[in-house]
Amino acid sequence: MRQKIVAGNWKMNNDLSATQDLLKDLKQQVFPEEVIVMVAPSFTNLYPAFETLREHPVEVIAQNMHQSKNGAFTGEVSASMLQSVGVNTVIIGHSERRAYFQESDAQLAEKVNTALENDMKVIFCVGEELADRNHGDHFEVIKAQLERGLFHIAEKSWKQIVVAYEPVWAIGTGETASPQQAQEMHAVIRETITEQYSKAVGQNLSILYGGSVKPTNAAEIFGKEDVDGGLIGGASLKASDFMAIVNAFS
Repeated sequence: MRQKIVAGNWKMNNDLSATQDLLKDLKQQVFPEEVIVMVAPSFTNLYPAFETLREHPVEVIAQNMHQSKNGAFTGEVSASMLQSVGVNTVIIGHSERRAYFQESDAQLAEKVNTALENDMKVIFCVGEELADRNHGDHFEVIKAQLERGLFHIAEKSWKQIVVAYEPVWAIGTGETASPQQAQEMHAVIRETITEQYSKAVGQNLSILYGGSVKPTNAAEIFGKEDVDGGLIGGASLKASDFMAIVNAFS
């Protein structure tokens, strides 16, 4: 059975005080046992968040990491550094990393390799620009991102992978792919991975939707057959909104 996952990507928001306030609010919530809940604070707040949630079911994850073990990479963070503060899951390939920091498919593949070599789990993001969709190229764009970023890994490694589909035109814009559009792309992703690997890999893979998910639309999106949860941006910064999304499965 595929895991249901809701992950909150806090991006470059919340200093230490705001992080502690939000975590305090989250700790007061009752989380459904059937949903895996994650939050991704900034690097500076990962350890305080881990300490605060040490005995809590919410998992603290990272927004990014460098592909190298160590070295002269000013401002970067390695897998072992993340693991030393209790982090064992990392988001790789978010559209903002691809766009603003020019992370290439080859670089993202290296990051995936490093995460797997360190027994970390990966939320691997794929998504198309509005121009790609308008030109009818959206399926091919997603297939290419999957192929270049993930199709080099061994079949056994897929148990450590979650895929997040995030249409770039729907991230932080207020626009949202319709539930039908989300389902259509998730089905293509699952089919593409099944064809490359096996039915077992495809059917057991959790695929999340990311792109302006809100309490008002989460239930309809999560109700689609191939949507297994969400990678949530802005709505994860308020405990009540985030919890409404988590509870949308029920």
